[in-house]
Amino acid sequence: MYPHERSLVKRLKDDPFALIGVNSDKNLDTLQAVLKKQNITWRSFWNGGSTRGPISTAWNVRSWPTIYVLDHKGVIRYKNVRGEEMDAAVDTLLDQMKTGTGGQ
Repeated sequence: MYPHERSLVKRLKDDPFALIGVNSDKNLDTLQAVLKKQNITWRSFWNGGSTRGPISTAWNVRSWPTIYVLDHKGVIRYKNVRGEEMDAAVDTLLDQMKTGTGGQ
């Protein structure tokens, strides 16, 4: 998913958009090397080396990857969208925010 995420971050660099990752790799040093190698420029939080870490527990994540797309108020509006579906979800929310529509 990294290539798609990189393209999304690049495309929306001038928009009010943030991509946040949560990683459950066991070894933090290994994770940091992967993030550097994969050119991960967005925030990526470490879940304590477990899929049952504090972040996944708080957000009720039960499978990986789990994708939440939140609106500008922090409300989960889409779940587990990928690729073109993720792009459409993000674009829809940005359009709604810009036009003041969206009903949330």
